[in-house]
Amino acid sequence: MLAALFLTAAAAGIGTRARDILLYQEEEVIPIIAGSELDNIPALMRGNMPVHTTSLIRGETPRSKPPRMCEMDPDYFERLDLDVPLKPGYTRHNEYIRPYKARRGFLSEREMRAARVAWHYFEKYTQESTGLANSVGNFPSTTLWDTASYISGLVAAYELCLIEKPEFDVRILRLLTTVKDLKLFRGELPNKVYHTKTGEQVDYTNKPGEVGFSALDIGRFLVWMRILKNRYPYLGNSVDSILLKWDFRNVIDDEGLLHGAYVDKETGETVYAQEGRLGYEEYAAKGFALWGFRPLLAHRAEPFLTASIYGVAVPYDGRDPRIFHSQNYVVTESYLQDGLELGFDLPHDDSSHERVHSDGWRAEFADRIYQVQENRWRQTGFMTARSEHNVKGPPYFTYDTIFSDGYPWNTVTPRGDFSPDHAAIASKAAMGLWALWDTPYTDELFNAVIELYDPENGMYEGLYERGQGKIEIFTANNNGIILAALLHKVQGPILTPYRGETEVWYTAYRDQDIRERRHYPDPPREEDWLPALRHSVQSKEDF
Repeated sequence: MLAALFLTAAAAGIGTRARDILLYQEEEVIPIIAGSELDNIPALMRGNMPVHTTSLIRGETPRSKPPRMCEMDPDYFERLDLDVPLKPGYTRHNEYIRPYKARRGFLSEREMRAARVAWHYFEKYTQESTGLANSVGNFPSTTLWDTASYISGLVAAYELCLIEKPEFDVRILRLLTTVKDLKLFRGELPNKVYHTKTGEQVDYTNKPGEVGFSALDIGRFLVWMRILKNRYPYLGNSVDSILLKWDFRNVIDDEGLLHGAYVDKETGETVYAQEGRLGYEEYAAKGFALWGFRPLLAHRAEPFLTASIYGVAVPYDGRDPRIFHSQNYVVTESYLQDGLELGFDLPHDDSSHERVHSDGWRAEFADRIYQVQENRWRQTGFMTARSEHNVKGPPYFTYDTIFSDGYPWNTVTPRGDFSPDHAAIASKAAMGLWALWDTPYTDELFNAVIELYDPENGMYEGLYERGQGKIEIFTANNNGIILAALLHKVQGPILTPYRGETEVWYTAYRDQDIRERRHYPDPPREEDWLPALRHSVQSKEDF
């Protein structure tokens, strides 16, 4: 009897102590999972509401995930409803119907070869110890942006049947495990740079150190986390567990602007500054919105101006670099990513026709970015697919722009130095344009870059405009985007709808204040949707 009383008292004491430890270490509490008996407790009901999407609110048929290419019937594309006669232009709901069509169909032999070659980059430059892929060739460093590009390549490799599920699972689970365990910048969000062999935080020289976080990189990574979760529900908890370690309080403000962070060199203090310019800012904003955040101002086109180049009103960010200390580069990549990955649609749209783009102004601006490059080719003979890209040797990276610093076709280094010899046809831009605009001009672009490859290392970065030959360097971003472009030809927009009813992301920590402290959102209602805006008409001068 005494022994029983002793054991009971000991158990009670241990239980009390365990409870104290649990409450004290609040940051480490295991999330409450939806579907348990606790769902019936009113105080814990947050998160049990389904996310409002167009199919749920309007009763429309949601899009479905396409089959892998090797699982498609021979007549698969003949049965798709892709040639619906639609009048180009804006609809009364501010959707936009492009006068151009994207390429759709099975990959040809040359296209499959390009896919295999691009995938070889990741086979060669992914680190076994961490599952992270190098951003550039043999250099063991990466960013969250380039990690998203690796995920892009990995998803495409699986869906195009270059690899099978066992290899896909090994690679993606190793990667997600590493990302979950990454040390965060000041305990908030991932550092801008990590060593791919060790997973440690590093600076831009790959030496140990913190440099800050990038809202744009995080936004792109969020796009691909949502793609993973929606396409492969069994990865949902792994994805959620990564994001539930992050603190979003400083990356997005109450007005919906995105902020990056950096370390002041003199004081060592953390500085938070608005991040993003027209093109990339809105793309990253949609990454945040896919997880329930409301980046309202970051998603607006304004403030913007236009430069008339070869008869096209090319939009560029209207914020003065002398005041805001950030350049306004107009390049192709951000528009391509929006089209390839998101279909120029709003985050809540899971049911519109593939040719009806609910984020209308983004689709229209993308058409302008395409058209001005075709017009330049027709009037000058210079084949044009402009985007930022790496180069071999100093300055190692260039912004090869359509417009910047007041000049069209301006190629500059990160320091702002004019560098015309580095102007090039970027392979990723050429292939992305080819996928989203089915025209004779993009056929020319395709033929210009499709043979720029090394069988073991991947697709080359591009082809110099002034006749110096190919850019002899291989990167994760280039090969990841090329694979995404090829996947888009087969499956259309890469983001597919989420078919679950509740998510751990919206239900974790429901009985704690950690959700408010870290600014985790509740499941978005219809009133939380990003508005379908039509941009204002702004212009500047003719070039």
